[in-house]
Amino acid sequence: MVTGCELPVGVETDQKGYRGLGLEQVTKRHLEARKRADMEIPPVEGPASTGGPKAGDIYENVEVLGDLSIGEFNRLMNAITAWVAPEEGCNYCHVPGNFADENIYTKIVSRNMLEMTKTINTEWDAHVGQTGVTCYTCHMGNPVPENIWYEDPGMKQAGGFAALRMGQNLAGDNVASSSLPNDVFSAFLQEDPKNIRITPRTSLPGPEDPDNLVDAEWVHGLMIHFSDALGATCTTCHNTNNFPDWTNSPVQRVTAWHGIELVRMLNVDYLNPLQPVYPANRLGASGDAPKANCATCHNGLQLPLDGAPMLNDYPELNRVERREGWTPVQGDAATTEAKADVAQDAADA
Repeated sequence: MVTGCELPVGVETDQKGYRGLGLEQVTKRHLEARKRADMEIPPVEGPASTGGPKAGDIYENVEVLGDLSIGEFNRLMNAITAWVAPEEGCNYCHVPGNFADENIYTKIVSRNMLEMTKTINTEWDAHVGQTGVTCYTCHMGNPVPENIWYEDPGMKQAGGFAALRMGQNLAGDNVASSSLPNDVFSAFLQEDPKNIRITPRTSLPGPEDPDNLVDAEWVHGLMIHFSDALGATCTTCHNTNNFPDWTNSPVQRVTAWHGIELVRMLNVDYLNPLQPVYPANRLGASGDAPKANCATCHNGLQLPLDGAPMLNDYPELNRVERREGWTPVQGDAATTEAKADVAQDAADA
C-alpha cells in the first residue's frame, strides 16, 4: 500500500466551487518542475533587415519562404536548425554541398511543417491564442518530436477469444496502463472520429440511447491522455458536479474543444498525407505516418513551453507563402472546411 501511494509533497489545491463536490483543482508542482528541467528555449536570433533581395531570387528551390528577405530567411533557417536539429545541423534537411537538391525527404516534410505552422497560427487562434507555435513547440531540439503516435496493430481484433477483448486489457501507455480501450488516438483524432460526448444511461445501446458503457470507456481512455498530456486534472475543463454540462464548465473546456478539432485537422490534412514521403524507418508498424496528439505540443504542461510567446520573436513563420506552381502535400479541401467550422464555432462561443 505504501509503495502504491504518492506522498503529498509539492501538491497544491485550489477550491473551485462548493466543498464536498470535488470542485478542487490539484496541482503537483514537483512534476511540473521535472517537466521543465529539459526545456531550454534557444536564444533568440538577432533581428534581420526586411530590405534587400528576396530569398527566392537568390537561392534555388525556395518553395515556401521565397518572399522573405535574404536576411530574414537566413535568420529563420538558423533558428529552425537550433529548434529541430542542433546536433545534425543544416544537413538534416539539405544535401551536403548542394542545398538546392530535392532528393532528401526531410526537406519536403519541413515545407509542409512550415505551412502547417502558419495555418495553426493564423487560423486556429481559438486554441493557440496570440501565443502561437513555432517548430520548437513540438520538436524541443529533437529531429523527431518525442510525443508522436502510430496506429497500433496490436489493437486489431483477432478471432476466437481475442475478439472479446474489445481493444482493452493491454498495458498501453496511451491510457496509463489501465484496462480501458488503448487505441484512442485512431478512434478520436483522425477522420470519422468516434463521438466524445458520451454519457450512457443504459448498459446496452438502444433506440433512445445509441451509446453504451463501452463507448464511455473509450472516451475515458481519451480523457486520461488529456490529463497526462497537459499535466492537468478533470477540473481543469469540467465542473465535476455535472461533467456533461457546459454551462458551468471552466473556459478551458472550450479551448480544449478547439484543440481536439485542431489535432484532427493536423493529422488529416498535413501528417497522414506525408506517408508516401517518409522512408520505411520513419513509418509505423502498419506503414502509417507519424501523427500528433495533445502531448505533441503540450509535452506535459497545460501551456506549451509554459506559454513562452516565441512567435513574437519570429513573425516570419506567419509569412510562409507558396511559390506559384508548387502544390504542398496536404488535403486543401478538408483544411478549408475545418477553418470554416472553427471560425463559426469561435463566433458561436
